[in-house]
Amino acid sequence: MKLPAKPAPRMGISRRLGRFLVGRCRKVYYRLAESTTGAHKRDFLVTRVEDARSGLEDTKEQFQSALEQFGALVEFDGGNLGSLYHALKREFDRSERLANAVHTHIDTIEELAQALFVEWEMELDLYTNRSLRAKSRQKLKLTQRHYQNLIKAMRKAESRIDPVLGAFRDQVLFLKHNLNAQAIAALQHELVSVSNDIAAMIQVMEHSILQADQFIRTLEEPRALPKK
Repeated sequence: MKLPAKPAPRMGISRRLGRFLVGRCRKVYYRLAESTTGAHKRDFLVTRVEDARSGLEDTKEQFQSALEQFGALVEFDGGNLGSLYHALKREFDRSERLANAVHTHIDTIEELAQALFVEWEMELDLYTNRSLRAKSRQKLKLTQRHYQNLIKAMRKAESRIDPVLGAFRDQVLFLKHNLNAQAIAALQHELVSVSNDIAAMIQVMEHSILQADQFIRTLEEPRALPKK
C-alpha cells in the first residue's frame, strides 16, 4: 500500500514575515554586540558556522538513531506495537526540532556572511597602502569562494531534510491510526525507502560538515589564493 505523495508546503505570509522580523532583530543585535564588545562580524560568523556544524552533527546522529527505530519496525514480528510507535514518534519529534534549528543556523550564516562581505568590500577603499589593499582583496575573494562552497553544501543538506521529515511524518501518522501487524506489513516498502533516503541525506550532511571545517580554517588562518 503506497501512501499518496504529500505536496510540499509553501512558506506562508506569516512565516515569511516572522523570518524577516527575526532577521532584522539579529542585525540590530550584532550591531550592538560589535559596539559594546569590540567583536567583529568575522568572529560572529565563525561562531555561527560552528553552531551550524554542531547542529548538522546532532541532526545526523539523530537521523541515525531514527534509522535504528525504522529497522526495528521493519523487522517487527510480534510484540507491543504501541511502544514501538511511541519510540518512533519520539525520534520524529526530536528530528523535527533539530531540523528546524539547522534551518535557523543556515539563515543566520547567510545574513552574517553577506553583511561581512559588504563591509569588507567597502573598507578596501579606505586603504592607503596598495599592497595591503591587494592582500585584503585577495583574502576577501578566497573567503567568498569558500563561503559559496559552504552555503551550497549547507543548502543542499537542508533541501534533503524536509522531504525526509515529510516521509517520516507520513509513517508516524499512518501508524498512529493503524496499530496492527497488517499496517506494518503495508508500510515495510515505504519504510525501507525512507531509510535509504535518510542514509543518503547523512552523506550530504557529512560533506556539509567538511565544508564548514574548511570555511572556518579560511577565516582563522591567513592564506593566499591558489595559483591558476
